[in-house]
Amino acid sequence: MRKLLIFLCIATMLVAAACSQDKSDKNVTSSVRNDNFVFVKGGVFTNKKSNYYGQRVALNSFYIGKYEITQKEWTEVMGNNPSQFKGDNLPVEKVSWYDAVEYCNKRSIKEGLKPYYNINKNTIDPTNKSEFDNLKWTVTFNEGANGYRLPTEAEWQYAADGGQLSKSYTYSGSDNADDVAWYWKNAGDKMLSGDWNWPLVENNHNQTKPIGNKKPNELGLYDMSGNVREWCWNGYGDTESNSTSTRVVKGGSWMGDVGDLTYLNHFEANGVGADQGLRLVRDN
Repeated sequence: MRKLLIFLCIATMLVAAACSQDKSDKNVTSSVRNDNFVFVKGGVFTNKKSNYYGQRVALNSFYIGKYEITQKEWTEVMGNNPSQFKGDNLPVEKVSWYDAVEYCNKRSIKEGLKPYYNINKNTIDPTNKSEFDNLKWTVTFNEGANGYRLPTEAEWQYAADGGQLSKSYTYSGSDNADDVAWYWKNAGDKMLSGDWNWPLVENNHNQTKPIGNKKPNELGLYDMSGNVREWCWNGYGDTESNSTSTRVVKGGSWMGDVGDLTYLNHFEANGVGADQGLRLVRDN
């Protein structure tokens, strides 16, 4: 009888511990799911179709947004919605590079993080020689700050490539553009073919699409080859710093061609368009 009681006590303790562990695991899973950031292990580029492959470029680990920033996320922080195509779950667009770095800081403050950027709107950036940029804010960063920031071109590329899990796809997550990207051929009323021309795209009612509806890449990141192009921190031809007159955007868009892993474009920091949005990064 005594042995039976001991057995029942031990069994009860094990069941209670299992329930507690199950509850804890559910909490952890829920927390990770709600965070919407993916850990990217650092290293060298392994995707053989990347323009960085074979170069002596190694990155530290970082976290990157699973999705492009939505209009809901933008409005909750900035109090406005500049987008041409309205919808809470659509990516925010028509935001400039300046808007993007302001969003990073304001969201950081809202969430109790140290802002990553120093934004001086009253001092003209002496390295910005663009005749089309009427703002030319001086923007530097706080080394070691834990707030949100824009990815560098190399970080964006590495994440889109699939990082250390890369399968050397042509696009971010597939060799078939339609699996992973919204672009001019598939982002409207019907599937288009032939050569790109704007009247065809416009008459097809092309526009942005809700985030996360295509397949993710190897790291679980969505829409990195299409939907909206995404601002990066650094300037054109400049891998890390901010001494430049234009800023890099990466990825394809609903109105243009799909963005393969070598795609790169750049615009003035004050430029806006219905195909320009952003994705956030945080340091490890």
